[in-house]
Amino acid sequence: MTSQLIQARAGRYIRQPSGYRAFMPAPLPPQPPVVLDGELQTLLSNADRALGRLDGSIQTLPNPDLFVAMYVRKEAVLSSQIEGTQSSLQDVLQAEARILAPEAPDDVDEIFNYIHAMRHGLERLPSLPVSVRLIREIHPALLRGGRGHSLTPGELRASQNWIGPRGCTLHEATFVPPPPHELPGLLGELETFLHQDNRQPVLIAIGLAHAQFETIHPFLDGNGRVGRLLITFLLCEKNILSRPVLYLSWYFKAHRQDYYDHLQAVRDHGNWEAWLAFFLRGVFVVSQQASETARQVLLLREQHRQSITDQLGGSAANAHRALEHLYQQPIVTVKQVQDWIGTTYPAANNLVSRMVELDILHEMTGYKRNRRFLYRDYLRLFHDESTSA
Repeated sequence: MTSQLIQARAGRYIRQPSGYRAFMPAPLPPQPPVVLDGELQTLLSNADRALGRLDGSIQTLPNPDLFVAMYVRKEAVLSSQIEGTQSSLQDVLQAEARILAPEAPDDVDEIFNYIHAMRHGLERLPSLPVSVRLIREIHPALLRGGRGHSLTPGELRASQNWIGPRGCTLHEATFVPPPPHELPGLLGELETFLHQDNRQPVLIAIGLAHAQFETIHPFLDGNGRVGRLLITFLLCEKNILSRPVLYLSWYFKAHRQDYYDHLQAVRDHGNWEAWLAFFLRGVFVVSQQASETARQVLLLREQHRQSITDQLGGSAANAHRALEHLYQQPIVTVKQVQDWIGTTYPAANNLVSRMVELDILHEMTGYKRNRRFLYRDYLRLFHDESTSA
């Protein structure tokens, strides 16, 4: 392949009437085709095996959906943090538990929007494939009431956007996506690529699709979050994962500049192979992390079940029932425990006190009334440098 041919394989910059240059992506798959040999083939094989192990490890959990619920929250936090939100996983859980902490960030609603958009998209997949229509459905849910809510949610942009340092002009931008009148055709081509029966390995196709969507940048706001949701939807639609437990936002956030640089190198130099290598490394690393977290959840559950059985005597049955609920809602009140186990308030209060003595629950408010209790060891399994527990 000549250097000129390689450079143009992702598309080309076209000067617009007002003088700036906008990028016009070429249809997928790339031409000349992606070279799947050497390191890239090894990375693909490793990523495929790691995903298989992850899917198997989730099936061993007593209630996989509870594990998934925590992962959806974590992905929502990390994906939103890439766009500038400050709320942590614990902030989200506290908001769900209606703990009004005065020092908490005020952007937690944006994370709830992400969770809602994720769930809406997953619920629609059995009847609506990943498509422009689905993308336009989830976009308003993502922006509802938050930043960007006034920027025509669900509608393709009618004006030119650009990416670059804060305060830069269109002519100073690092990257200028295609002009608005090209968006319907470009998204139609992307949808055709997603639905066609091609010979691309699924993970390669997903990596290509994510980069292409980010290059098209069809909305005035929320493109990064929608593009990351697209990865999850495609993994589930293609039956790579039975449940949505692979979230790459941690990897993209941890290697943010590399992420942006690889996407730009595709546009500027046609370097699809380097982007796909980065993407596949992320799939491998995050799959391993999620598999290990699932293993640790099993170990923690068995440890705490054993402690309850050994120490709580006649209260053990109710404590076991409460423990299972904690995997879905790890911040609770005594009243909520009462509702879970169907007993009197004093009995629930005594049970919570016993679970605190066993170091299962930890009181987190410091109040004598309206106390909240945290299943801290469980939350710590989902802890990273961007969350606080």
